[in-house]
Amino acid sequence: MATYKVRVATGTDLLSGTLDCISLIIVGTQGESHKQRLNHFGRDFATGAVDDYTVQCQQDLGELIVIRLYKERSSFFPKDPWYCNYVQICAPNGCIYHFPAYQWMDGYETLALREATGKTIADDSLPILLQHRQEEIRAKQDFYHWRVFVPGLPNYVHIPSYHPPVRRCRNPNRPEWNGYVPGFPILINVKATKFLNLNLRFSFLKTASFFFRLAPMSLALKVRGLLDCKRSWKRLKDIRNVFPATKTVVSEYVADHWMEDIFFGYQYLNGINPNVIRRCKCIPDKFPVTDDMVAPFLGEETCLQAELEKGNIYLADYRILEGIPTVELNGQKQHHCAPICLLHLDPQGNMMPIAIQLSQTPGPDCPIFLPSDSEWDWLQAKTWVRYAEFYCHEAIAHLLETHLIGEAFCLAMLRNLPMCHPLYKLLIPHTRFTVQINSIGRALLLNEGGLSARAMSLGLPGFAEVMVRALSELTYDSLCVPNDFVERGVQDVPGYYFRDDSLRVWDAMERYVTEIITYYYPSDAAVEGDPELQCWVQEIFKECLLGRQSSGFPTCLRTVPELIRYVTVIMYTCSARHAGVNSGQLEFTSWMPNFPPSMRRPPLEAKGLSTQQTFLDTLPDVKTTCIVLLVLWTLSREPDDKRPLGHFPDIHFVEDAPRRSMEAFRHRLNQISHDIRQRNKCLPLPYNYLDPVLIENSISI
Repeated sequence: MATYKVRVATGTDLLSGTLDCISLIIVGTQGESHKQRLNHFGRDFATGAVDDYTVQCQQDLGELIVIRLYKERSSFFPKDPWYCNYVQICAPNGCIYHFPAYQWMDGYETLALREATGKTIADDSLPILLQHRQEEIRAKQDFYHWRVFVPGLPNYVHIPSYHPPVRRCRNPNRPEWNGYVPGFPILINVKATKFLNLNLRFSFLKTASFFFRLAPMSLALKVRGLLDCKRSWKRLKDIRNVFPATKTVVSEYVADHWMEDIFFGYQYLNGINPNVIRRCKCIPDKFPVTDDMVAPFLGEETCLQAELEKGNIYLADYRILEGIPTVELNGQKQHHCAPICLLHLDPQGNMMPIAIQLSQTPGPDCPIFLPSDSEWDWLQAKTWVRYAEFYCHEAIAHLLETHLIGEAFCLAMLRNLPMCHPLYKLLIPHTRFTVQINSIGRALLLNEGGLSARAMSLGLPGFAEVMVRALSELTYDSLCVPNDFVERGVQDVPGYYFRDDSLRVWDAMERYVTEIITYYYPSDAAVEGDPELQCWVQEIFKECLLGRQSSGFPTCLRTVPELIRYVTVIMYTCSARHAGVNSGQLEFTSWMPNFPPSMRRPPLEAKGLSTQQTFLDTLPDVKTTCIVLLVLWTLSREPDDKRPLGHFPDIHFVEDAPRRSMEAFRHRLNQISHDIRQRNKCLPLPYNYLDPVLIENSISI
């Protein structure tokens, strides 16, 4: 008789426990146990519980390789979902086997789990293990399907097995609820989030806190009459009162300095969209800036050509926005432009705007605005540039290049890599809640009647068009952080804290990935010969990049360095890249003139016509401002149930080498965090969005 001591850990989130019956079969190399119900006196499998049981077998089962958990009906209780963290078994010889689950069992079902040692398909020789891999992948591919979101954008998850329940109401002719919450200014497509599989959803705490935050703030704005006010702002300072209780050092600094050229240029380096500018080697023909125009702003004993040759001239070109039609908001036609901005890195290290053109086509009705123009002309020209920044940030840098791409990475991993695969173990912490937050994003932002339709000049079709254009130009190198800085020519710009912190986090991440990859892939042949890995890479190329060869994304990986780079790109995109463009949203946008989502008057076609009143009449009205700030406030709040970068409470790796690598990764991140905080003590405006303590492991907000 052989005795096995079994420990079962239930999740700690609210409602993780179950009243259903749980039974177990243990499979070893020398046989398997009979099916035994895990039950002792009192409550079993309560939320947060770690329960111990004993399983008796007729013989020693040898090395344990698989267990099967059975979730079955318990007397008269209704079906009750259960979140299992892990099962740990101590064999008669004292050897401890760990079986990670970290997933929900929703219905009455069977869950087969492998022992936690990371293995590629080449490491498996037993038929039962090879069969388990195949069955797991087949089941996930049958369940998780790709679905077209918008033609030209990355595809996303579709779960056809989940359908809305049959309507049961006394009046069958009553129209179905459209998702509109009375008092809330935009439509919420609840169906986009309601029928997700439990393993893709937020925890109960995170879901509840998300919507309970949204409702009271919406009600407060409604009671104050701000969500019904379609007029212009009477005074700029009134905008500060939209969220009076959410002021921070940064938001107050933005409101105090937004008109200054120094701060305008600073945002290209350390704002929420610091990936736009590139070094200008020659002035483009479509932007006919002359030396006479900008000479007064370059300093003495120099000229435009000299500064170009020195590498001190930079360009922000918003050509990707050209020609997109606008919509009406609150009964008023909105306006749009695709500006070009020229900047100069002065001897003091400040990035200063020196010329702005509000069109991609020069001409007599498209003057080039200069710092020497009237105060309101120059301010309005800069505000048009900030308007263009809104779309390049929200549509491209934020939604496309982190959320949508990150979701495609996640789904491809779920469909092609079994849980025992070392790459699954490495990347699964960086996919947590990504599908859920994207579903909420589609429900709030990208649906008919949502934020893009009711508060943005371009509306839903125009907003989507910006992303489609951006994806058609996206390259693999642009997501590889060191390459991107070099390609844009900004690798030596002083005061570029975003770049400095990005490179340090990237380096720490790359070293961690290198240690893990080289442990499991000892040679290039091991990489090239892993069919699960190659299918994963091919599916990302097909479903995320839509098979576009010019993207430079690989269709296969042949060497260990190629795999290291690929995995680092994915891990960085799903964590630090998102933090860099998301964390400061509310601080930089709560002062709306710094980041307007719509413009109600056309771009200036002549100089000397701007006044304070025309400026106020150009900015979004009160209602539009509050709708945008309400949603950004909700999406920018400190997430509940947060897991900072490098914090891996779920035990997926059990071998000593990867666990040492995880600890070394945390140590490097702690050092980066310490250095960032020391640096920030000496800065008038601290930059902390890439402090590892504030970076979340995944895109979950």
